[in-house]
Amino acid sequence: MRLAFMGTPDFAVPSLAELIASGHEIVAVYSQPPRPKGRGQKLTPSPVQAFAEAMGLPVFTPASMKSPEAIADFQSLDLDAACVVAYGQILKTEVLDAPRLGCFNLHGSLLPRWRGAAPIQRAIMAGDRQTGVQIMRMSEGLDEGAILLSEVLPITADDTAASLSERMSVIGATLWTRALAAIERGGVTETPQVGEPTYARKITPAEARIDWTRPSAEIDAHIRGLSPFPGAWCEAPDGMRMKVLMSRVSLKGSGQPGEVLGDDLLVACGEGAVRLIRVQREGRAAQDASEFLKGFAITAGSLLG
Repeated sequence: MRLAFMGTPDFAVPSLAELIASGHEIVAVYSQPPRPKGRGQKLTPSPVQAFAEAMGLPVFTPASMKSPEAIADFQSLDLDAACVVAYGQILKTEVLDAPRLGCFNLHGSLLPRWRGAAPIQRAIMAGDRQTGVQIMRMSEGLDEGAILLSEVLPITADDTAASLSERMSVIGATLWTRALAAIERGGVTETPQVGEPTYARKITPAEARIDWTRPSAEIDAHIRGLSPFPGAWCEAPDGMRMKVLMSRVSLKGSGQPGEVLGDDLLVACGEGAVRLIRVQREGRAAQDASEFLKGFAITAGSLLG
């Protein structure tokens, strides 16, 4: 098939690799424009752009797919279909209708639960026990299209947003070959979404701060859902910001919310306690708690803010 691929982050790269390996003709790759990155704020291409260019594919990075020029360029590609994975831009009807067979999206949840920008993070933060990857036909509504293929995945107690995203990206990539074959022969079943939708709103910096008055299970889910970015954080006893990148609910321990209960970063919550497993001091590299405590003593009785 003659395809366009539209994606931006690391999550999308396995899908592009799978489409290339399956022998489809990728006539255009669309990605978000390069962004300033690092201390030097050097313009850096997205992971998808970097991978596509390394594979010798033509890459387009319009600032907006809503502009008449971008729409006209897309319509001129004479596509059979477009495959979209975390592209990061809203596509208008003129774009969605341009390919002969339509535009299709790989989404990281079991729709209609967690429509929107941050489904992986929100699923962990909500304490969900399972999630999934789905290929759906795109419509102008936010993740409202009919479902073509699904794969269910468990969410484990050790999953972070990073680990779950990596697993989902690899499994999701394998769905494309089956989906496109069924679409091409007209043998795909498109199942409308059923049930009350929930929305995975974009993660904001304001919600990253840990509220120690919440129950330990909620705090643990909050920490893992925001790891590694933007990273849940609290104030160390000296007032410095400390990110918490991994934690585990503890069956032992109680005290004032935020109180350190031992010399191994066991911290009291509104109900129960959590053990901090991996932390990052402001301006420093992430470390396992045992290594962190060698340089920054946080003793029993200290309070985390």
